[in-house]
Amino acid sequence: MLDEQITDARAWLGADIDTSECVVMLDDAARDELLQMVQRMQAEPLPLLLRGPEQFVTTALRDFLVRARDLLDTHPGVAVIDRLPLGAMDEQDAVAVFWVLGKLLGRPVAQKWDGTMLYDVTDTGQSYSYGVRGSYTNVELLLHTDNAFAVTQPEYVALLCIRPAREGGVSRFCSILSVHNRLLREYPRELERLYRCVLWDRQAEHAPDAPRIIKAPVFSYPDGKLSARLNTSLISRGYEVAGVGMDSETRDALSALVAVTDHPDLCFELPIERGQLQILNNRDIAHYRSRFSDDEDPARKRHLVRTWYRERGRPTYDG
Repeated sequence: MLDEQITDARAWLGADIDTSECVVMLDDAARDELLQMVQRMQAEPLPLLLRGPEQFVTTALRDFLVRARDLLDTHPGVAVIDRLPLGAMDEQDAVAVFWVLGKLLGRPVAQKWDGTMLYDVTDTGQSYSYGVRGSYTNVELLLHTDNAFAVTQPEYVALLCIRPAREGGVSRFCSILSVHNRLLREYPRELERLYRCVLWDRQAEHAPDAPRIIKAPVFSYPDGKLSARLNTSLISRGYEVAGVGMDSETRDALSALVAVTDHPDLCFELPIERGQLQILNNRDIAHYRSRFSDDEDPARKRHLVRTWYRERGRPTYDG
């Protein structure tokens, strides 16, 4: 267990962040490369997953991805690339461009047990329940890390905004290091419990004969580096799925985690707009999404496309 305060720049509060510093604005040279990429794709068709940056001129784009990667790995852990010229390409081309740019960021990995690599984040009308991820609904998603119950978690998460919601769907971000600092200061006993295993609902993302839950701690400190899995909803559901009553020590620890992450001073907001790529460091940053409502026209529904990146393990879902 890490038992001292973290003081490096990644342990920030919301007031420390100038959101304009998160934005990487594409210049004319980068946009020209994007449009040339689309022209080349249309002239030489290939299945999307066979596309890669080595097939295109990406000199300017590589520089922008290096700048974004620096924001992800240092301060603030969030980067927004602004933006793809969606008016000059159709949605299929935009997703293909997003896929290619992502390969300049890292190695894409499966986001579902069946090997799905590109994941549509949209309200399907289903209820948030066992086997239905929150990303398929319009519900509020409390601060969490993506795939918190995973055997091997993604290191980066990227989203391409095809269409934002009519109302809501606002993103907030907070530093996991700052969450840990506050827990250590205000709830040290509860923090110690979070370093021991809890039960997680795997949301039916596993082989048919595999366990429906996984045991893992919320916080760990391997090799002198803080690691976290944040999603209190999936922990509560893990105990329900297992048919196991949650003991008072675990319940108190989760309550402390919720109390700390509810502090508004920990977070900053950064709406995602059409054509933007929003990327976060899933090891250092937890994120939140407010409830949203869609346009009545299905063609105008909120639609984001997501990718995960991870260098560790295999590119399969469990890694």
